Amino acid sequence: MKIDAKDYQGVTVLVVKGNLMGGPETIAVHEKVKELIEENKKMIVIDLSHVKWMNSSGLGTMMGCMTSLKNAEGDLKLSGVTEKVKSLFIVTKLVTIFDTYDSAEDAVSAFQK
Repeated sequence: MKIDAKDYQGVTVLVVKGNLMGGPETIAVHEKVKELIEENKKMIVIDLSHVKWMNSSGLGTMMGCMTSLKNAEGDLKLSGVTEKVKSLFIVTKLVTIFDTYDSAEDAVSAFQK
């Protein structure tokens, strides 16, 4: 699991590489979001274009990230959701909760509107 953070126009993009199947790597994503909140970075895009698979633990992490950001008066958007991962969001009806975009650039632009 690798997490790269980049700032674009006041929005932090977290590029996650690997699978979100539970364990320390999944926890690391939420911990990174919490660190960013402490740094007053509350507009976050999680780029999932390099995540091939996610299970319920990964979904729980995404929900935890969103909850942490909402509680801090921030917002979370997802980008690059692969077809396999998107199907999981659809089956669980979480697709209605998350704002998803084809690219990180589109998600960053959505914060500017």
